[in-house]
Amino acid sequence: MTSPVLPSHGRARPLGLAQVRLTGGFWGHRQAVNATATLAHCESWMERLGWLANFDRVADGTTGPGRPGWSFSDSEVYKLLEALAWESARTGDPEAEAAIKRLTARVARAQDPDGYLNTCFGHGDQPPRYSDLEMGHELYNTGHLLQAAVARLRTHGEDDLVRVARRAADHVCRAFGPDGLDGICGHPEIEVGLAEFGRALGEDRYVEQARLFLDRRGHGRLRDIPLGRAYFQDDVPIREADVWRGHAVRALYLAAAAVDVAVERGDDDLLRAVARQWERSVARRTYITGGMGSRHQDEGFGEDWELPPDRAYCETCAGVASIMVSWRLHLATGDVRYTDLIERTLYNVIAASPSDDGRAFFYANPLHERAAGRPADPDEVSPRAEAGARAAWFDVSCCPTNVARTLASLHGYLATSDDDGLQIHQYAPCEIRAELPGGRAASVDVETAYPESGTVRVRIAADADAPWTLTLRVPAWAAGATLTEGGRTLPAGPGVVSVRRAFRAGDEIVLDLPMAPRFSWPDPRIDAVRGCVAVERGPEVLCLESLDLPDGELDTLVVDPGAVPRAVPGGAVVRGRVLGLDGGAWPYPPDPVRAARGEWFDVPLAPYHRWARRGPSSMRVFLPLSSAQPPPEGE
Repeated sequence: MTSPVLPSHGRARPLGLAQVRLTGGFWGHRQAVNATATLAHCESWMERLGWLANFDRVADGTTGPGRPGWSFSDSEVYKLLEALAWESARTGDPEAEAAIKRLTARVARAQDPDGYLNTCFGHGDQPPRYSDLEMGHELYNTGHLLQAAVARLRTHGEDDLVRVARRAADHVCRAFGPDGLDGICGHPEIEVGLAEFGRALGEDRYVEQARLFLDRRGHGRLRDIPLGRAYFQDDVPIREADVWRGHAVRALYLAAAAVDVAVERGDDDLLRAVARQWERSVARRTYITGGMGSRHQDEGFGEDWELPPDRAYCETCAGVASIMVSWRLHLATGDVRYTDLIERTLYNVIAASPSDDGRAFFYANPLHERAAGRPADPDEVSPRAEAGARAAWFDVSCCPTNVARTLASLHGYLATSDDDGLQIHQYAPCEIRAELPGGRAASVDVETAYPESGTVRVRIAADADAPWTLTLRVPAWAAGATLTEGGRTLPAGPGVVSVRRAFRAGDEIVLDLPMAPRFSWPDPRIDAVRGCVAVERGPEVLCLESLDLPDGELDTLVVDPGAVPRAVPGGAVVRGRVLGLDGGAWPYPPDPVRAARGEWFDVPLAPYHRWARRGPSSMRVFLPLSSAQPPPEGE
């Protein structure tokens, strides 16, 4: 089966990429742009910067000082290969297939006879192999190679890329197995790569090596650094941790691997540990966008309730990793809270990152930009992940390739099946053709303009000889949703709603989700946004940009909490007015003047994922509340 994640068992089974096809809409458009622009864009930048030539130099024995790229630049090539594998399988695109063969040939030439593969260590005058486990990223790079090989194996079969990955995995097992180095990588990733590669090949020893790495972590094997061992998740064993901490991407990749190992080993204690960490981290350390990571210094999680909007890091890669964890937890447990978070993260982190043309990206995703960023030069590498404009490429460019592989395989995260039927989790125009046990066919076509519209029409595409159950996720925000089928309209509370019968071709089930914009109030323990409110519409978080205010000034705007947000095409409006401040030389006067200046006016809000697409702007998601009572109607 062609699926990014394929556990041997669980409450739900992922549908293969060949069983689900996006046919347009919000995500179909983005997947097409990814295919026609982003993939070639990534390869071109890696060629230009010499990251691909690093493999040639190792193969030719010409590696020397001044190797271009960080120690983890190899991983970007592997993530691109993974994206190309999914894309080649999705469309049969000959350019994607040619790129896979072209890149694989260059990578394969650089592999040492014993399977070791890295362009930053172990050759010429480079540092010895595994001499910097904290920051060298050797095993991290190999993990991404294995994930690329999983994509190729499941969509094409064994080829040169898979054989390269198998030799690399065998080398890792020899070098770090029970009789090898008692070490771990400073950046988790080898664990999730080994676990999925082992499942794809039916090689349990790779899963066992992933388990060994997991059990070693949290005991201080890595050197301590000023940021602390929590940065590496080497401070607390994963079974004992109650919350995610340290570097967000590292923490989430490790958690994804832990779910994989827990499922394959039947380790319920380990699975419960990750679920416990998810619960507290989502409840106390996650932004309204689904973004994770509130500290710039370590790209990491803050303490509970430490969620400043203007200092939010919310790395795009952390959004990808969050989806990886939540999807695995859902497959293991069937709990739709995990797919709720996936939806939130998709629309407000993943969709926010790439530009409309697929050739520029956000690395960090703050919820408040105090000053408009400078337009990025499309021909220059951005040294700043925190810039307020999408950049064509970064000095550390992990996010573009992570977006690419996620969008190329996105249709693999829309639906699942079990012994009784089909479950649809994410709503997009698509065709689903699933085979259920007993030879039953669950074939449906989904028609929707979601998220612009909340109407999701599911049309049965084939007769069924026996009953099966169609289950639709009702998002947690969707109080008041209804389901119409067989001439009846019934309430559909948040969670899931199901219809079971022997369906006939042409039967229709219609889910209507309420899409009126709504205020969302932050927990008062989030000090940074106390006295503020956010607005959401469906799965989209909305924001205010300075381009939509007459004077472009966000700092003195307040909104009226007594006036319900009103829907307008493309977003919503709230009622706001501007404060008059005394403007003194000292910002802490004993009796500040906060009189309203002017009349109430409509303040337009648009989806957060659209911000900075019209040009540089300042922006905020959380809007300060007016202290005044709502004025009489008609004022």
